[in-house]
Amino acid sequence: MSYIVGARDQNQLFPSSIEEYIGPEDPVRAYDAFVEQVDFAQLGIELDEHQVGPPEFDPRAMVKLLVYGYSYGIRSSRKLERATHHNVSFIWLMGGLKPDHKTVARFRRDNAAALKNVLRQCAQVCLKLGLIEGNTLFVDGTKIRANASMKHTWTADRCKKSMQEIDQRIETILKECEIADQSEQDGTSLVKMRSTLQDQKQLKAQIGSVLAELQDQDRASLNTTDPESARMRNGGQIETGYNLQAVVDERHGLIVHSEVLSQSNDGGLFSRQIQAAQETLGKVCERACADAGFSSGEDLKIMLDQGVDVVVPIVRHSDFRDHFTYDADADIYRCEQGHELKYIGDNKDRKTRMYQIRSAAICGRCSAFGTCTKAAQGRRVERPFAEEVREQLEARYRQSDAKMLMRKRKMRVEHPFGHIKHNLQMRAFLLRGLSGARTEAALAATAFNLTRMIKMIGIADLIQQMRPKPG
Repeated sequence: MSYIVGARDQNQLFPSSIEEYIGPEDPVRAYDAFVEQVDFAQLGIELDEHQVGPPEFDPRAMVKLLVYGYSYGIRSSRKLERATHHNVSFIWLMGGLKPDHKTVARFRRDNAAALKNVLRQCAQVCLKLGLIEGNTLFVDGTKIRANASMKHTWTADRCKKSMQEIDQRIETILKECEIADQSEQDGTSLVKMRSTLQDQKQLKAQIGSVLAELQDQDRASLNTTDPESARMRNGGQIETGYNLQAVVDERHGLIVHSEVLSQSNDGGLFSRQIQAAQETLGKVCERACADAGFSSGEDLKIMLDQGVDVVVPIVRHSDFRDHFTYDADADIYRCEQGHELKYIGDNKDRKTRMYQIRSAAICGRCSAFGTCTKAAQGRRVERPFAEEVREQLEARYRQSDAKMLMRKRKMRVEHPFGHIKHNLQMRAFLLRGLSGARTEAALAATAFNLTRMIKMIGIADLIQQMRPKPG
């Protein structure tokens, strides 16, 4: 059986125009149609064909290049440059334009704030097409590595230890210099030692400045490569990274809002993410759901006060309520033996109200002393400021529909993270700093939404529906 072989010297007739390179059902046409209907003034990028100065690449073409590239996991400016030379779909999308990698990187850097708004406009398109309802929203976060090594992450202890080691090396070098002077050794050796001494002093000064910055900003750690990143636990490992937050709509699992933060845990972020999503939707959602990592009573109360049905499991590390009963009318706690603990003041740092037994002797004579408490001043109980809210949320979570909603949350909100990390290979950011990370997150979230829109509606119908209506 003969093989099918190619022939590079065979004459072929290529299409006469770039437009003929791409078929009518090619996905790239949907990405092109989306960017064409984007309001660049609202995005924050000025379109001025009559500007003074040397000509620059059309911002619309550059945004198309970034959105389409991120949709296929092509994020590097050098790879994007290469694609405009060798990939037919990129050649068609750019109309033959071939910006170099420096131009691509500069455009992405200079328009970082504007590119973060691409997701907002994509979500609003989904809203117009009926793909996003905005009635029920799910929130979750995931960790993504920063473009920085852990070896450049400094803590106060590491700084102090390194400075002590440098002091020892400096002392050793000084002794060697003194010995070299007395023995009148070769001058070259002495010059080298003095150069090494100067390097050690400079290194100590740099570490000292890092330590001062840690203390001034009251930070636990600081990465000198990307100072805005933070040490985070990711899959059982400690890495330098960021916390990517996403708000997903219930209907089709499309992303309404995304944000990248340096805060490693999700506590206290619930209301911030939901309110940002509501600004995009232009309305207040009916329900909002998240996992136990978001269980901050004070933060969840903000959404409850807006009339939002909040479904979040509450985490209690220790539950004194099994042994103490609260009397709201008298504002006291009663223990199992019937003794009263009265309000004695607030702990503002812990955001709690403190209750204590009237006399330590009562606890001392109690049969539960030694088990309930061993404190000399007697038993004390702390009630969180938002305890009523926590109890309300616990009661809500016990309802059957809340359990179903939590199961649906997992299916909806984990899907985008899986696509972004696995399919788009965004397990680490390329750009440094919060601004760069947020830009990449917004482009990846937009890419996810557009991929889902194409699958749900179809290329031709999606292009037709995104075209501006006449008149």
